[in-house]
Amino acid sequence: MTESPDPRTADLGYARVDLDRAARTGDPEVVYGEGKTPEQVVGILRTLHERHPDRAVLATRLSAETLDVVGAELPDAYLDEVARAATLGPVPTARGLVAVVSAGTSDAPVAAEAAFTASVHGAGVVRIEDVGVAGLHRLLEAREQFAGADCLVVVAGMEGALPSVVGGLVGVPLVAVPTSVGYGASFGGVAALLAMLNSCAPGVSVVNIDNGYGAGVFAARVARNAHRDDRG
Repeated sequence: MTESPDPRTADLGYARVDLDRAARTGDPEVVYGEGKTPEQVVGILRTLHERHPDRAVLATRLSAETLDVVGAELPDAYLDEVARAATLGPVPTARGLVAVVSAGTSDAPVAAEAAFTASVHGAGVVRIEDVGVAGLHRLLEAREQFAGADCLVVVAGMEGALPSVVGGLVGVPLVAVPTSVGYGASFGGVAALLAMLNSCAPGVSVVNIDNGYGAGVFAARVARNAHRDDRG
């Protein structure tokens, strides 16, 4: 590692690591793991943790090989194999509540990424799984679990109808996440994305296909800001 002329970055040769995210946004430092070697992910995580040992560092979109290497090289890291993510350092005390509502088991990786991200970004999280529109009774039975949340993340593939239904049941801020789950005419999640963008229910915002991370950040910010006076 060479010294950077800008104290807000660290030059590792293969990456210029942002050390200033928390000061700008209040969010933890984040590493996007896809396309990086396991050794590069470990190096970036280690550098960020050494500079900011008092707060969490998050790495997303990690391959199984990278998760194994991170676990071996950084034994204090917490790994989530379903979310394909890892965190190193103390997670902040939770403020507010995010409910992650997912349609089916096939949506679990994206829902897990959203939940993991929201937690590392300082929100309490509850997961409500397998409540897709093919069995509406399951969603109605779970309504009380998500109606009191500060923000909802609603994850669905196929035709992407779940956010519209949830948005018609509650007045909670909602971010919809289309997933690339479905048969041929779903076009890798495009059908769900368009359905969510055209939702009849008001108040539905939408992130990109499979973007659990973006949804988790948005939801955590909403939840934290709803409880700004809880910091003590």
